[in-house]
Amino acid sequence: MKKLTLLAACILSSTAMAKGPLTVEHLNQFNKVGNVALAPDGQAVVYSQSNGGFAPADTSHDLYLMTLGENRSVKRLTTHSSRETAVQWHPNGQSIFFIANRSGSNQIWRLSLDGGEAQQVTQLPVPVNAFKLAADGKTLALALTVKPGCQTLQCTLDAQAKDAEKKDSALAYDQLMVRHWDHWRDQYREHLHIATISDKVLTDAKNVMADWNTDIAGISEVAFTPDNQQLVFSAKIPAVDQAWHTNYDIFQVPISGGEKVNLTANNPAWDAKPKFSIDGRFMAYLAMKKPGAEADRFGLMLLDLVTGEKKEVAPNWDRSISDYQFGLDNRTIYVTTQDVGQYSIYAINTSFGDVVKVYGDGYAANLQVASDKIVFTNHRLNMPAEIFQTGPDGSQLQQLTDVNARWREQVQFGDYEQFSFKGANDATVYGYLVKPWNFEPGKKYPMAFLVHGGPQGSFGNMFNERWNAQMYAAKGYAVVMVDFHGSTGYGQAFTDAISRDWGGKPLIDLQKGFEYIVQAQPWIDGERACALGASYGGFMMNWIAGNWPEGFKCLVNHAGLYDMPSFYGSTEELWFPEFDLGGPAWQAESDYQKFNPAAHAAKWQTPMLVIHGLKDFRVPYAQGLGAFTNLQRKGIDSRLVIFPDENHWILNPDNRVRWYNEVFQWLDKYTR
Repeated sequence: MKKLTLLAACILSSTAMAKGPLTVEHLNQFNKVGNVALAPDGQAVVYSQSNGGFAPADTSHDLYLMTLGENRSVKRLTTHSSRETAVQWHPNGQSIFFIANRSGSNQIWRLSLDGGEAQQVTQLPVPVNAFKLAADGKTLALALTVKPGCQTLQCTLDAQAKDAEKKDSALAYDQLMVRHWDHWRDQYREHLHIATISDKVLTDAKNVMADWNTDIAGISEVAFTPDNQQLVFSAKIPAVDQAWHTNYDIFQVPISGGEKVNLTANNPAWDAKPKFSIDGRFMAYLAMKKPGAEADRFGLMLLDLVTGEKKEVAPNWDRSISDYQFGLDNRTIYVTTQDVGQYSIYAINTSFGDVVKVYGDGYAANLQVASDKIVFTNHRLNMPAEIFQTGPDGSQLQQLTDVNARWREQVQFGDYEQFSFKGANDATVYGYLVKPWNFEPGKKYPMAFLVHGGPQGSFGNMFNERWNAQMYAAKGYAVVMVDFHGSTGYGQAFTDAISRDWGGKPLIDLQKGFEYIVQAQPWIDGERACALGASYGGFMMNWIAGNWPEGFKCLVNHAGLYDMPSFYGSTEELWFPEFDLGGPAWQAESDYQKFNPAAHAAKWQTPMLVIHGLKDFRVPYAQGLGAFTNLQRKGIDSRLVIFPDENHWILNPDNRVRWYNEVFQWLDKYTR
């Protein structure tokens, strides 16, 4: 009897450990690392871990301290119910700062690593959106939402109280933009404030840009000068044209307030992310060259603060930099950039412009640099984000965290590979193929043909929740993703090729990529294929419906553009359509009619699922409604799914379940 019991236990254990396909429930349950901050001496890292409820079976969000080296160890630092964000080390390495809502609003807290409870640093009458601590360890730059023109926080409180007394609900505007992403704009803006840490909790801060009716570009665009007496930050000059230009400049202002000096006034394009070398000799920043473009190449600029010389570093390197950090030698800059389907790390020598790849597998981000190591997060098509470490030259790669070890034991991912083919104009075009999770040689599988948005974007070697390629592989589909002309990471000319050509070369690439993959992989059934896309990918679904009407058994259009002239009049960031489509919609030479899916609506015949969020102000819901109206009026099988509480993305976990269920029911209807 004991032998039978033992045998039964082994079978049950084997069954419990058996891997299965990825599900949307898995997507809602994996653990996430973030807020990665490397200690000043490089010997430890603090990170946040947000649990999804699988293992451990909770949804906590806390901070952890990992000591690095041969005897690596992890210690949980916080157990509070509030979320800790924006972690930063004190320069002495003995404490950390973070933002948390532990006292009624988001404020800054300080935690000694020697033990004890976190101590509150600020108790301002408005929430702290973000902050940056100066190298002196006591001066804080705070991002606070206030009313322009207010010199004090009390002035903002008085304005808020007056707003609360209003009996009507009207919103009135005298200039664009009136709404952004998923909210209507109000009269308040995010401004930089200065406060000095003392023994007492801070209850006030000084606004150093009170007279500006504009927002800062974000706290990642803010830096203290080496003497800690000035701030540099990226923002747009207050003016009525902010909605239709991309001319962010870098400004310098004393921490005591006063005149704001434009350091990049000679560049009419985008300037971003100023940072200083550790020795204080150089200021670096990123700069585009094309006014009005949001997907131009970000080059690396270097200003010598001693000689005044300004130059672009590695000007002939054909990659756009996403983020960067100075090395401790002050002459090497480590950067992240999209690179042929990956997000890679490169080292650039500022003296000679030499560029060397350090790491290039998957999606590298949250770059942190010490003298003997680089710490970063990385995710891939078969792995959620974890923290990694490598030497400055890319050697001695180590995975530091494995927060989803037990989660991964439950999931069998599909194998994936990158491929290339000759696309439009005989150019080399890349893509990714993900096989079904339970792939069997000799068996035919239907295809899910995913088209990315942007349009200057990429569906590369990455793991995400909203458009996860493994979800389709888990349902038994061959997943094909083509990085058509306009995709990022293949050189600036390739990215630029989509501007003024939305329905041209990209469509040819998709058609040729489809033809290539079904020939190269005979197990893929091209007669049972559905195409799916969001944003520009949704535009392409509408464009395919009229210009490749027999290409697919079905289409899935999420937040897709349907009628281009009306899109121009209802979106918020006008610089995007004006650059990509040739100016305002009323200009005769513009492309709003040339690449207008609605103009080809008479040719539509493919069944389509249309999904849209009512809070989507980037591609307003009327675009999805227009596509669905045309489909219904023509008698084409179609379905409209509206999410009243979602914007351009699907963020609510319960809505994510419904979204995937709707999509897979639609695909199964036409491919099974």
